[in-house]
Amino acid sequence: MPLTDKLNMLADGLAEQGYAVIDHFLLPDEVQTILQLDEFQNGLLQFKKAGIGQQQEKQINESIRGDYIQWIDRNTAPPPLQVYLEKLNTLMGFVNQTLYLSLKDYEVHLTQYPPGTFYKRHLDQFKKDDHRKLSAICYLNPNWKTMEGGQLRLYLQNKTEDVLPEAGRLVCFRSDLLEHEVLPATRPRLSLTGWLLDQVADLRHL
Repeated sequence: MPLTDKLNMLADGLAEQGYAVIDHFLLPDEVQTILQLDEFQNGLLQFKKAGIGQQQEKQINESIRGDYIQWIDRNTAPPPLQVYLEKLNTLMGFVNQTLYLSLKDYEVHLTQYPPGTFYKRHLDQFKKDDHRKLSAICYLNPNWKTMEGGQLRLYLQNKTEDVLPEAGRLVCFRSDLLEHEVLPATRPRLSLTGWLLDQVADLRHL
């Protein structure tokens, strides 16, 4: 399916239900080249424990979230990650045109959840900072099986929706509306996690 068709599906999902799930946003060979990067080959050596909150209020609480992250600097990102960033930039322009959003930038980090870790139910938009408008997560886990867990659970109006973190799959949803959680998995769970913003990204956390 051409990228434009995938983006049309994404825009329809966001408009109708506040989220969309698009398979093969990254193609299998694109996923594999990302997984070959030193960052993932070295396990968690270059990653930092993720915290909760923003700037001065940030704290690490393993009872709420257990992931490790590494922010991506688009100016120095290796070519495999640039491929994803270009697609994300195209996505941003497309939803601006179709949904009349005023998105101006994005921020992305590599994410690893070690086996057994999780992220309890939460919103992605900070209480004192409402510039995150859309959350975008692209998974990097080939041959993921349901029994391995690790689902992204979306809390919709009258139900929940569980999404398996399958390689190449993109989940995009409203950062200010959709509460969600990450369920524990039996194997490492890898993704590119980002947000589309209505202002230029603050790169001080990189």
